[in-house]
Amino acid sequence: MSLKLQLLYPHTTPLPNANGHAVFPQQLTHTARKHRAPLPNGTTTVKRDTHLKKRRQEKNPEEGSVRKSPTEQVHTKCSTKWASYGGCIPAILRALETVRDVGKALEPWEERLNNKERSIILKEQLRWDRALEIFQWFNKKGHELNVIHYNIMLRTVGKARQWTCVESLWNEMNAKGIVATNSTYGTLIDVYSKGGLREDALFWLDMMLGQGMVPDEVTMVIVVQLYKKAGEFQKAEEFFQKWSLGKPLGNNGNSVASVRLDERVSCANTSLSSHTYNTLIDTYGKAGQLKEASQTFVEMLKRGVSPTTVTFNTMIHICGNHGRLEEVSLLLRKMEELRCSPNTRTYNILISLFAKHDDIDMATKYFKTMKEACLEPDLVSYRTLLYAYSIRKMVREAEKLIIEMDGKGLVIDQYTQSALTRMYIEAGMLERSLLWFQRFHLAGNMTPECYAANIDAYGELGHILEAEKVFSWCQEQKKHLSVLQFNVMIKAYGIGKCYAKACQLFDSMEKHGVVADRYSYSSLIQILASADQPHFAKPYLRKMQEAGLASDCIPYCAVISSFVRLGQLEMAEDVYKEMVRHGVQPDVILYGILINVFSDAGRVKEAISYVDEMKQAGLPGNSVIYNSLIKLYAKMDNLEKAQEVYKLLESSKEGPTVFSSNCMIDLYVKRSMVDQAKEIFETLRKNGAANEFTFAMMLCLYKNIERFDEAIQTANQMRKLGLLTDSLSYNNALDLYAIAGRPKEAIETYREMVRASIQVDDCSFRSLGTLLLRYGVSRQAVGKLKVLMEKDANSGLQAWVSALSNVIEVYDYDTVDHD
Repeated sequence: MSLKLQLLYPHTTPLPNANGHAVFPQQLTHTARKHRAPLPNGTTTVKRDTHLKKRRQEKNPEEGSVRKSPTEQVHTKCSTKWASYGGCIPAILRALETVRDVGKALEPWEERLNNKERSIILKEQLRWDRALEIFQWFNKKGHELNVIHYNIMLRTVGKARQWTCVESLWNEMNAKGIVATNSTYGTLIDVYSKGGLREDALFWLDMMLGQGMVPDEVTMVIVVQLYKKAGEFQKAEEFFQKWSLGKPLGNNGNSVASVRLDERVSCANTSLSSHTYNTLIDTYGKAGQLKEASQTFVEMLKRGVSPTTVTFNTMIHICGNHGRLEEVSLLLRKMEELRCSPNTRTYNILISLFAKHDDIDMATKYFKTMKEACLEPDLVSYRTLLYAYSIRKMVREAEKLIIEMDGKGLVIDQYTQSALTRMYIEAGMLERSLLWFQRFHLAGNMTPECYAANIDAYGELGHILEAEKVFSWCQEQKKHLSVLQFNVMIKAYGIGKCYAKACQLFDSMEKHGVVADRYSYSSLIQILASADQPHFAKPYLRKMQEAGLASDCIPYCAVISSFVRLGQLEMAEDVYKEMVRHGVQPDVILYGILINVFSDAGRVKEAISYVDEMKQAGLPGNSVIYNSLIKLYAKMDNLEKAQEVYKLLESSKEGPTVFSSNCMIDLYVKRSMVDQAKEIFETLRKNGAANEFTFAMMLCLYKNIERFDEAIQTANQMRKLGLLTDSLSYNNALDLYAIAGRPKEAIETYREMVRASIQVDDCSFRSLGTLLLRYGVSRQAVGKLKVLMEKDANSGLQAWVSALSNVIEVYDYDTVDHD
């Protein structure tokens, strides 16, 4: 059943209990953890030089010092909790807090402490070193220490990332014959995973499985979270599936774990905790598996496990991120039905989702609803909505939120600050934007990144003076001056076309004690090259090379392209040769530029040399290269090579361009290869890509081989598609009509040219003269028409029209007489 249907028509209906909370009749209790048999002697001792990597013990800034008195608020909270234990525990904990010496603090109770009290004492310590000191005192005094005490200490020192202590405690356990439990291994896997030591966490999992111990539900969830944290979602899913189906969890089916599968009940017959379901749903969500997340949620409802606010928050977030806003509404309705109250995070997710889907009204509504529900919006609530207002230039709404935040003492982060600066700029409120910036600048706690973001906000929108002001204020705060601000200011000058200022600023970096980075050089070179100033860019390219920052061909490509646009091919080649001398390898894009430009210039030899270089470098071609090669081979009139490349183009994702196809048609036309030319022409025509050159070449092909009907059909298509636009296309049509003996079409085409003010040139008159000669007009008469045209264009045009009209009359008479 889909999530939507399950939410609308649930199989299980919860019943309210006496406290008004939802209870499912079929809810099951969890299975208890089971202890395993002791491990063989020596098998569990962790030797740091064999099992775990050596690592330095991490420093704790407060290591070795006595825990300082907590604040009054924390003290009150602790006192309340201590009192709930009853008995002597509150007094013991107060003594340990105030008396430095453990022995003196515990002396009144030394002889009568039981296991539970020792556990509570160790668990309530806020500092790992104090807990370890107490634990060692218990050991020294001969107090009974069991696996629970060791588990508490493993978690405490593990959370503090004191790995040497963790391993020492483990070895101590084994030396005493204390058997590790599921909880022990779960704790070790958990602390190493949270400490960022994934491989070591997996080492403990392997050890656990190797000793024949099957993870309980809690440990299984810890392992799933370990894989989830590492982004290994498939492994997380596979581990859970194996665990839930009772399959072996080791790397092979021969592990000890496989012989005790009867100890684990299949997921089909047991009920998991809400925490487990929440972990699984979140894992599927982070993996982008909406279907699996929804199925897990539905299964949870079927099993009678009450979803928590965390469950709903996760599902709302997943559905919202997939654009399933209808399901988000159903989930909210389900929350209400189960009397599961939304919390601040719920509303924060809703605000973020609707803002992301450009429904700012709904985002605002949920912000207000949160307040009405007596929930205090937190920093995330305000920042999310404030950023949403800023990018939509909702100045009034943003300022109202800012006043609220100021009243509550909530700090506006620098990311939101720069977004609001940009809001004011885009709204045309430059003065307000500068005042807003100064508020944070004068407070003196802006980071270099924030200064850079504000400079960039002005620079990108072309407000160079304001960008300069912010940069100047940044210079006042010398500690905040970094390469970032210089880079964005150089970029701003580029956008504002202030090329000289960009160079001056770059040159001043050293004076300010700032070292230019790769982006500084690349940005300036790109700016100058794009402005067709490669001569100014070239010295900076050389400096970049000397600084060891020109490791790829991108900056070289920019300068070479700039020289190419200016037609200075020798300079482009010089930069290329310099690049190669410095050991920088050209890429396919650069080869494409060089092949194309030398092909266009008719310098076939150089173009071919770059083709050969590219092949020797083992670089694969791309559509740009292939199109350039076809252009080159067309100029060389090399049909065989052109055909090879054209096949590669046809099999590529992009396919051939119209220009390449036209080049191929041209090669076929020269050889009167009708079928091959027609195949490409028809493909272009069906795709709507055929242009006037495509049609013109096919017209010439049919005309040359005297297939006049097809040629005239092509000319008619050109007229219908509006492709008769210039002298060349009209002259092609005129020449066809003259050779084919079609005076009506010829004179109509001629009149169209005159009406459209298309230049009637020598080619036009040569075709018209051919037509007149065909119908008996003498060469002398045609010559006189040409002379008259040269003397008086208007009279000449009329004389040609008259002569052609007479031909049409003769043509019509002959046709009637023939009939």
